[in-house]
Amino acid sequence: MAREFRLPDIGEGLTEAEIVRWLVAEGEYVTADQPLVEVETDKAVVEIPSPYAGIVIAHGGNEGEVIEVGEVLVTIGEPDEMPSVPAEPEPPSAEDQPPAPSDPEPIVGTLSERAEVLSAPSPAPSAAPAAVQALPIVRKLARENGIDLETVTGTGPGGRITRSDVEAVIGVAGPEPAPEAHPVPHPPVHHAVSDVAVGAGHGISDEDFIPPEPAQPTGDDERRRMSRVRRTISANMSKSWAEIPHVTTFEDVDATRLLEVRKALRERHGVKIPLEALVIKAVLPAIDEYPEFNSSIDGDDLLLHSGRHIGIAVDTPEGLMVAVIRDAGQKTVLELAAEVRRLGEGAKDRSLGPAELTGQTFTVSNIGAVGGGHGTPIVPYGTVAILSIGMARLRPVVFDEDLGIASVMPLSLSYDHRVIDGAVGRRFTALLIENLEEPALFLAG
Repeated sequence: MAREFRLPDIGEGLTEAEIVRWLVAEGEYVTADQPLVEVETDKAVVEIPSPYAGIVIAHGGNEGEVIEVGEVLVTIGEPDEMPSVPAEPEPPSAEDQPPAPSDPEPIVGTLSERAEVLSAPSPAPSAAPAAVQALPIVRKLARENGIDLETVTGTGPGGRITRSDVEAVIGVAGPEPAPEAHPVPHPPVHHAVSDVAVGAGHGISDEDFIPPEPAQPTGDDERRRMSRVRRTISANMSKSWAEIPHVTTFEDVDATRLLEVRKALRERHGVKIPLEALVIKAVLPAIDEYPEFNSSIDGDDLLLHSGRHIGIAVDTPEGLMVAVIRDAGQKTVLELAAEVRRLGEGAKDRSLGPAELTGQTFTVSNIGAVGGGHGTPIVPYGTVAILSIGMARLRPVVFDEDLGIASVMPLSLSYDHRVIDGAVGRRFTALLIENLEEPALFLAG
């Protein structure tokens, strides 16, 4: 008996996924727990195993198509349940053709050109969607862009219209022309500017204000659809910036001892020590002292998390992703270094699972890896703080009233001002600086 396997929720809040690659073709046999298909979620490419053994009767979508959670991903059954493809009928020979009657006669069987001489009422036109094969998500995309699916040639099995088919039409057609703009009368620019400049009481009235408009697309512009990861980043950043009142503090750290310890560990153990591993070790005692930095807001409550799950920002070809080191406080420097390397590589090749890309309680971003200095990092939604570390550079510093040269590393700490006051933020930063400037303070713990 054929069984339908519907797309499960394989991540936190997953609503849809894009089919990347089918690992078992239609008509092939699959065993239980055998990798069946690769799908792309908002953050990761996930391999889904087959829950049943049997013949893959039908895929629920083509590669590149998006299906929603709960929709049929694949149908699996027995070999005799495969739909049979009718053979193409051979054209009848001339001797099999019946003689043409002199008078019109009723049509029976195949419609021929002689039907044109019959006078019969015209059949009611059928609804357009019934003749079009396309998934709901593809129909929605076409509807939002004003594309008539009857005009699109499907490249999927059986002539099904895929998401790529519709996007190709959108790319050729281009955006709909903007309606003709009507000039809005307004006073000369110098009048409005002078009002603002001299601080006139009435300023610019509602009638005077002209809202800015984005540049209109031209024939030379390139239209590029954002990837799923980029759309997710955009939504998350907008939500964080709109809802979290950010405060960012900037400091400089003498990283001389930190870099010496990093070099000594590499030479002793023969492995690369990512700077993030040492910074995480330095951050953990500050989090223990000020647990507000390892919390999240839940309605009118503040949840102080017992687990210290540190997110590390990874620059990938698809965009910035945050991989999560679980229970970072229970790991040694070498274990943290191994996790940073593993998660960084996994994020870049999209092999990490949802559990490794969600659930951070504090985040560290090393923008120094790409030559950055100070910045204004945006607090990831669901947390209250993020630390950005810049590239250490030789700069003049003062030691006991004497001028010297030292490796100075920029720090930028952003936090949620609803949870953390400026004084607490300053104390947290001071303790962090002490640890970074003398690693023995956190390595001894």
